[in-house]
Amino acid sequence: MTEYANDVLVSADWVEQHLDEFQSDDSDYRLVEVDVDTEAYEASHAPGAIGFNWETQLQDQTTRDVLTKDDFEDLLGSHGISEDSTVVLYGDNSNWFAAYTYWQFKYYGHDDVKLMDGGRDYWLDNDYPTTDEVPAFAAVDYTASGPRESIRAYREDVENAIERGLPLVDVRSPEEFTGEILAPPGLQETAQRGGHVPGAKNISWAAVTNDDGTFKTYDELQELYGGYGIDGDSTTVAYCRIGERSSVAWFALHELLGYDDAVNYDGSWTEWGNLVGAPIETGSAE
Repeated sequence: MTEYANDVLVSADWVEQHLDEFQSDDSDYRLVEVDVDTEAYEASHAPGAIGFNWETQLQDQTTRDVLTKDDFEDLLGSHGISEDSTVVLYGDNSNWFAAYTYWQFKYYGHDDVKLMDGGRDYWLDNDYPTTDEVPAFAAVDYTASGPRESIRAYREDVENAIERGLPLVDVRSPEEFTGEILAPPGLQETAQRGGHVPGAKNISWAAVTNDDGTFKTYDELQELYGGYGIDGDSTTVAYCRIGERSSVAWFALHELLGYDDAVNYDGSWTEWGNLVGAPIETGSAE
């Protein structure tokens, strides 16, 4: 396999080999499972894994925003995670919410964070050890840095991308992209209007992963995005519905390919599709 740009992925085998360290209270290693629904975590998870609920613990409940720096520090410190910890994240849906959490860790300056390739499903499908025991680690002090705004996009950055013709990557399904539906089947509709940001390319988040949820090689990712004229030479904005699927694409672009100007628009369609006067296109981009 071709080397990635950054050392940001660990295999399930690597995690299994370090389970004793992940389970130790006196350890520099912490394993975290991130899901939108923690019932699965409560039933079974990797030994030593801390469980975070993306919706209730990693989002500000009033502002629909990332956690404040203080709340981020409190959450991590209360679970025995310090700024010096090596944190490995994994979760459901091929790491949708784990990738978002990885992005939030980077936003607040935690560099020693990695994803477990393949996520929760890969761990279960390949019969790695599980438990229903919830670890309890001694609280520590956590001091965050940042925020690093260079990896985040806001409304004005999307407007600038439209005006300048910069790459916009819409990672949602074709039906969401065209405006046929507002959300994936079974999920809450969070926008008033359907469609996509003018000029956006519809490159599914799933295109960057294999059938087993692991990431494709550097060469495969470069060929995928290069086919749409995305080569890292200009700012690339990724978005989806609520910012989690686009975090997978951002991870592939920024971390695996090393495109330093790739940014995640976490407001995504929930914000853009509700803005008065924001330009929207419907139908296929072809």
